[in-house]
Amino acid sequence: MRRFPLGEHLGFEYFPTPEGYEIEFQPRPEHLNPRGTVHGGVLCDLTDAAMGLTWMQRVGEDEPFTTVELKINFLKPVWDSRLRAIARILKGGRTIALLACDVFDQKGSLVAHATSTVMMLSGDAARGR
Repeated sequence: MRRFPLGEHLGFEYFPTPEGYEIEFQPRPEHLNPRGTVHGGVLCDLTDAAMGLTWMQRVGEDEPFTTVELKINFLKPVWDSRLRAIARILKGGRTIALLACDVFDQKGSLVAHATSTVMMLSGDAARGR
């Protein structure tokens, strides 16, 4: 796996699976919003990373792609719990793919669900990626 500086900064731990990728994450105080719960943007980063790595596992590290849409549902607040994001491919095509990711707290309760559409890049769009 290529180096992932943002994931390193946030403290993500990565685990490849036959279906995709799982990421475990222990939120720290700097990941909280003013209400004391894990910030939604951090949960977006977690799901986007898990889905991106899952797709990269399918197409290869040198095949350029980009997220063109990310949707997340926050199902319950997270105060102090280790999180586990589990991503999977719902539909993989040559140009467009649809992925999903579920985030669970340490009790196994679903706290967020996300979907992502990724697009493969080629030609000028892929240069330098």
